[in-house]
Amino acid sequence: MKSIYTLFFLLLSLTALAQTRSVKVSPPLTEASAASVGMSTERLGRIDEMCKKAVEADHLPGMVVLVARHGKIVHHKAYGMADNLSGRLMNKNDIFRIASQTKAITATAVMMLWEEGKFRLDDPVSRYIPEFENAQVLDTLFEDGTYETKPANKTITIRHLLTHTSGIGYGITGKDERFKKIYPEAGVIDLATTENFSIGENVKRLARLPLHHHPGEKYTYGLGLDVLGYFIEVVSGLPLDEFFRTRIFNPLGMEDTWFYLPESKHQRLVTVQKKEEGKWVKFPVTFYDPDYPVKGAKRYFAGGAGLCSTARDYATFLQMYLNNGELNGTRLLSRTTVQAIMANQIGDIWAWNDRTYGLAFGILKQKGQDLGGRGSVGTFDWGGYFNTQYFADPKEQIIGIFMKQTREVSDDTAPKFRRLVMQAVDD
Repeated sequence: MKSIYTLFFLLLSLTALAQTRSVKVSPPLTEASAASVGMSTERLGRIDEMCKKAVEADHLPGMVVLVARHGKIVHHKAYGMADNLSGRLMNKNDIFRIASQTKAITATAVMMLWEEGKFRLDDPVSRYIPEFENAQVLDTLFEDGTYETKPANKTITIRHLLTHTSGIGYGITGKDERFKKIYPEAGVIDLATTENFSIGENVKRLARLPLHHHPGEKYTYGLGLDVLGYFIEVVSGLPLDEFFRTRIFNPLGMEDTWFYLPESKHQRLVTVQKKEEGKWVKFPVTFYDPDYPVKGAKRYFAGGAGLCSTARDYATFLQMYLNNGELNGTRLLSRTTVQAIMANQIGDIWAWNDRTYGLAFGILKQKGQDLGGRGSVGTFDWGGYFNTQYFADPKEQIIGIFMKQTREVSDDTAPKFRRLVMQAVDD
């Protein structure tokens, strides 16, 4: 009985922390006319035209798009099919696997704990996950799969993990051919799984493997945010899904964002599709099962790629950032913390000189703005493995979300969408 009361008071205290009230009260997202927020209805119609043409030309099976400005949704529509085999039409409230869009939510959770004084950003992660002590860097990979390593010249920090500079990359889905062999042979997985497996188990296996490079030396996209997902569990004492639910999703009203969907929401999950012999078919099971959100053990809370969500839910999350950490009177982050999150945290080590990276997002630089059609300086963005994309422009107070569920499909609708959103500004 005592343990039940202890758990009750722990959850009560966490809920209180989650619902820190703010003197600022920005309203939740609501729908409004385009003209009321300085956008052109006629020009937003070009998004309609593009999406309909993409479906009619059979370039894509379907999509959901959302545009908001100044906290008002001015375009939110569905096009095409959610599942071609069954003939299910896409609905604007359908649920998508957002994959790497999970990363920004995990980074937000890390920064919330940082604000509470739980750790410093430049603390070694080994202080909290001891398996990362004495990290090694890959030196030589031999043909038989064995390899030699050398000691890392510095420890991996929380900041390294947030900025993808830790030296931890991906395996099968990464670009380094050496690790496409090393990671799978060690049982390390890149994506969500239906197997009876936890994020802690995956991270501990990962910790035994060599790094791609010395920490802080390069930008290497990878499993660092999955490490931070487990780190959140260690620091908070809660499973990652419960932390997200009580500290982020419930306070923001994100009712359709989950690692694993409740049965009542299963029918809203969009099918991952690819084209085969001229027809859209369900993407098969490969090194992962695309049905992971609705089947299997449902234990693996992938902080880097595991969530599902709707366009509206994710727009709500982004609006909180445009409001400098607050929504509807609930403050998740301080304005000063958001400022740090949006700062250049990696210097000039990224190959793209039109963008930089902060603590949660890619961020547009002056050159990116000057190229045109991508937003103002400071616009933040990212996307996901199943072809979901988003951007938010703090200067123009614009959010754009483009949701698809495809693999092995190449199309140019996402960059066109972004340009069409920005050309609709009419103030």
